[in-house]
Formats: sequence, structure tokens, C-alpha cells
Amino acid sequence: MKDKMTWEETIKFIRTLPEFKGLVEKAYFEEDLPLNVERFKKSEEFTETLQLLKQYQPDAKFLLDIGSGNGISAIALALEGYNVVTIEPDSSDTVGAGAIRKLKEHYNLSNLEIHEAFAEELQLPNNNFDIVYARQCLHHAYDLNKFVAEASRVTKKRGLFITIRDHVIFNEKDKEWFLATHPLQKFYGGENAFTPTEYKNAMVNARLQIIKELKYYDSVINYFPAPKQGIENQLKNRKEKVIEKLRKKIGIFSTITLVQKIVFKVVGVSKESVYDESKIPGRMYSYLCFKK
Repeated sequence: MKDKMTWEETIKFIRTLPEFKGLVEKAYFEEDLPLNVERFKKSEEFTETLQLLKQYQPDAKFLLDIGSGNGISAIALALEGYNVVTIEPDSSDTVGAGAIRKLKEHYNLSNLEIHEAFAEELQLPNNNFDIVYARQCLHHAYDLNKFVAEASRVTKKRGLFITIRDHVIFNEKDKEWFLATHPLQKFYGGENAFTPTEYKNAMVNARLQIIKELKYYDSVINYFPAPKQGIENQLKNRKEKVIEKLRKKIGIFSTITLVQKIVFKVVGVSKESVYDESKIPGRMYSYLCFKK
């Protein structure tokens, strides 16, 4: 095996290793391309993403999907009725534009257009899309500011730029930890991450108004494939333990009284107090922006 593989070689290789079976399935890297699409369409991540698209851009028709990889997002969005243009620099049939073309034919889609290009070099008209969507690709930008500037340029005024599941680091030591623990970095060496400040500065510089920053535990979009119900149940259990502790301390109350509720509200139990995202290497964030 040579020192570093291509991304396509990496995915083909890990498919042969039993220890990567779960990752291949959860990351939609299986050889059966339509199966990946069908599973992605039913995922909690995609369901919640669609809710955000409908909430913030309910009348959208034209959508740009940047960095589509093997096509799961581009196909799923086209099947939802959007007129989709997809940008993917990799030409391969495994994890690139070739795979998207196969899926386009499989689903007989007329509302999907495929371009092979880098996000920093879009050959597309200004103010052209209601939504520009980028899933798990902004952290791979070779020029973060140019990537976001190009995305902004092709977004219509008051259109939506949405980035999904981008790796976040807080400092260089945190980045080193993330890269050292990423399961595929040793094979292809292409992982990367930026700080929240770097992401947000690039957006502001591109005349984008940030309307929502979803941190790791703010949305199933980011912590998927961990189930939403599982995270919410842990939070609920933690709240119940705090309430019970307060009830015992107050003593004379056998039920949750107004006094306890007031005390509980002051003490507070948030996701941040239950979960520590600093323990997650390369935790993922998502951002929603309007173009000014």
C-alpha cells in the first residue's frame, strides 16, 4: 500500500475491512449507491435539514448542492422536487460525479445538473439560487474565504446559504487531536477543520447574515447517527435527577412544586451542562445564513 491513497481508493479499501463496516454504513459509503440514497432520505439528519429549508426558504425552487460526493444529498433533494445543480470536483464513480450520474440515470431525474468543479471556482451566474447547501465540505476548502464568497455570489438576495456538519476545532492542539483520531486520515490525509470564528468571519466577509449557529448538541443534524431520542432522553434523565435532588433537599415537598420549579429554573439544566462537546474530536457545527 502506498503512503497515501486517493479518497476513492480509501473508500474502496475500507469496504474490505470488517472493522470499518459500521462506518461504511453510517457514512453512506456502501457500494450500492441507491441504497445509500434511500437510507439518507430516511435519516433524522435529512428530515431535520428539510424542516430548516422549508422554514427559512419555503418557496425555494433552485438549489445548489456543493461537494455532493457520491450524490446522496443531490439526489435526495432532487427527489424532494428542487431543481438541483450539484458541484463535485471528484470525477470517480465511487465517491464523485460519476456516482451522481449513475444515480441520476437510476432515478430518471430531469431536475439535476452535474458540474465537476471546486467550490472556490464556480462557473455559475450571480444571484442564481434560492438555496446554496453544503454538506460536510466547507471544512475541506482550500481557501475558506473564497469558498464562502463564491457560495454567496451565486445565492439570490435574501436566499439561504446552509452548511451542514462541518468539523470544528478550537485551537491547534485540538486540531492535532482531531486529525490523530479521525479513522480515515491515516489513509488519505485529506481531513481538515476550522474554528467557529474562522467559519463565521468568512460568512460575514461574504456579506452573509448568520441567522443560526447549530453547535454539536444543538441538532441531530450534527450528532447523527446518534439518535435524537437518545440524546433527549439523557437530557431528560439529567433534569429529573436535578429535580429529585432539589426535592429531597427541600424535604417537606413530596411533589414538584412551584418553589422547586423556580429553583430549578435558576439552577438550570442545558445541553451544555449535560454534554461536553470538547470531548468530541472534530465535533460538527452547522450554519444558516441569509444573503444581504
